[in-house]
Amino acid sequence: MPRKTTKSLFREVEPDRLYNSTQVQKLINRVMQSGKKQLAEKLVYSGMQQAADKLKIQNPLEVFEQAMKNIQPHLETRSRRVGGANYQIPFEVKGSRQQHLTTMWFVEAARNRKGIPMDKRLAAELVDAYNGAGEAVKKREDVHRMAEANRAFAHFARS
Repeated sequence: MPRKTTKSLFREVEPDRLYNSTQVQKLINRVMQSGKKQLAEKLVYSGMQQAADKLKIQNPLEVFEQAMKNIQPHLETRSRRVGGANYQIPFEVKGSRQQHLTTMWFVEAARNRKGIPMDKRLAAELVDAYNGAGEAVKKREDVHRMAEANRAFAHFARS
């Protein structure tokens, strides 16, 4: 038994001010660059509102949650060395990692859209993700396809 109490490995994220959602706050933190949190908040809230207006839905949080649900991965592959060969072994993705990958892919997809302001990029990616399209959803499908292709190696995960 340890002599001291162990600290939590992960820092709890405070919910955001407008929607009281930790996932929105994590998105804001991911969008933020050089510590400019107010700017990141403004961009995210503006993008969410624009997406809700475009889809003619009253609650922007509803659009956000559905879009994130469409991006969330359920399976991923991890490399494992077995008998001198590296195999891509499919694993289920745990909840916290699902959220992390979702926000990471979403922001990456929004940043890859060039030529328009960031709030409009976020809005466009939200609308696409809500409709099951877009670069972030494509990334999720690629990861799932890779896991499905390597299903034959799933027995290595248990050993």
